[in-house]
Amino acid sequence: MKTTDLLVKALENEGVTAIYGVPGEENIDLVESLRTSSIELVLTRHEQAAAFMAAAEGRLTGRPGVCLSTLGPGATNLLTGVAQAHLAGMPLVCITGQKPIGPRVQGRFQILDVVAMMQPVTKSAQAIVDQDDVPAVVREAFRLAAREKPGPVHIELAEDVAERASQGRVIPAGSAPPPGASAEALDRAAERIRAARRPLLLLASGANREECHDAALALVERSGLPFFTTQMGKGVVDDAHPQCLGTATLSSGDLVHDAVREADLIINVGHDLCEKPPFVMEPTGAEVVHVAFEAATIDPVYFPQHEVIGCLSANLLGLAARLEGLAPAGFPETRARYEREILARDIEGLEATHPLRIVRDVRAALPDDGIVSLDNGMYKLWFSRYFRAAEPHTLLLDNALATMGAGLPVAIGAKRARPDRKVVAVAGDGGFLMNSADLETAVRLRLDLVVVVVRDDALGMIRWKQAKEGFDDHGLRFGNPSFPALAEAYGARGHEVFGEGLRPVLEDALAAGGVHLIDCPIDYSMNQTEFG
Repeated sequence: MKTTDLLVKALENEGVTAIYGVPGEENIDLVESLRTSSIELVLTRHEQAAAFMAAAEGRLTGRPGVCLSTLGPGATNLLTGVAQAHLAGMPLVCITGQKPIGPRVQGRFQILDVVAMMQPVTKSAQAIVDQDDVPAVVREAFRLAAREKPGPVHIELAEDVAERASQGRVIPAGSAPPPGASAEALDRAAERIRAARRPLLLLASGANREECHDAALALVERSGLPFFTTQMGKGVVDDAHPQCLGTATLSSGDLVHDAVREADLIINVGHDLCEKPPFVMEPTGAEVVHVAFEAATIDPVYFPQHEVIGCLSANLLGLAARLEGLAPAGFPETRARYEREILARDIEGLEATHPLRIVRDVRAALPDDGIVSLDNGMYKLWFSRYFRAAEPHTLLLDNALATMGAGLPVAIGAKRARPDRKVVAVAGDGGFLMNSADLETAVRLRLDLVVVVVRDDALGMIRWKQAKEGFDDHGLRFGNPSFPALAEAYGARGHEVFGEGLRPVLEDALAAGGVHLIDCPIDYSMNQTEFG
């Protein structure tokens, strides 16, 4: 069969149901092969958005999402989304086209060494030069992308290789679940935790998997351990759990730092170098137990004294059994502050534009399993601190690459991965306009999706940092279109928030179905008071 027919069969064999991308002429054989397949080609309006969508699908399902671009500018556009998946640990397979590897009649037109470009931000990048290698390349790509730490894998398929006849055969998909730690490792960790005066549990990004939720909850409740989360760890266990102490929103000065300073041992579950928690940013001298899929990378401030490596859910259950009835001293003052300052903070009388009011309105409008996809901006700190995440992957934020422009595409990927869930994207006006054209993609796909654009007509986070440094307010303001009119132009419904606040507008949009955009002004004048 033709090479691209074989490639499509290999992708179907891996369970792929959709490919997100912007094809070029170098991909047209593949597009033709997809036409008669079970795989949907989701045409996006930008390659970056395609990678964000596919990575979000991988993040929520655990199975690699797939994205596609042509060579040259298509591949360079794809790169930012690939880099996000690389740092944040999202399983992704990206396929790019290339000019023929045989005789070339266009010189260097659009030709870059895409494989070399992708290597620093992927687990593997390679070009298919022999059409019969397609099944092995695809099987290895999916195996490698899903293996801990998950991440992106790149495959390049040149135009002339794509159209050749191949004798290859699809390789059956397989799986190899990671083993749990040894009983000895679990025993030693449990001994250290039991010997501690004030142990503290941290749930980080690597633990934010649906399969880890029950095991993490069992550890928390059977041991009585108090816990806090990193921003990307929110939702592993409900933020409102009585043993929760909050989320590490900043690298210094947050309320969880009081507990961190008092702790003599920290159980760090799902640590990822891309998201350093506060005891790493400011070493406290506490002993550290590293519980993760992979061994720790030692650096001058992170050198755990004990490691429990392997399948997280199995290891958390193993520790739960060994720590039954531990009932440590806890951190009552920090817990009281968390309840008073975060969970029960009164929003009565707050203006509709106050960031805390906006966070609470989004939370109130959604069920516990509703998904919020955050772009990157100042509002992310407010959501990280105040949004109650009740379940894994219900607050999708990127604290790894932290790129603007991801909020809407990630929400599209999340809605397609979880069509039964309510999904809301929250984006600043700066980030939203980077990929706003994919509103049309959401409309074309007939999704039920709401986009909340928190508008301050500026780069709000950088203005805050400008002010923190004592610099003048300069160079960071811009104009905006009418967002409701822009939404209507794309075939979505547009709305504005006035004095009554975001909640009623958002509830109506969620109930109505279809694609909605809500223009919600935000006032960041209280950033200095809130975050210093």
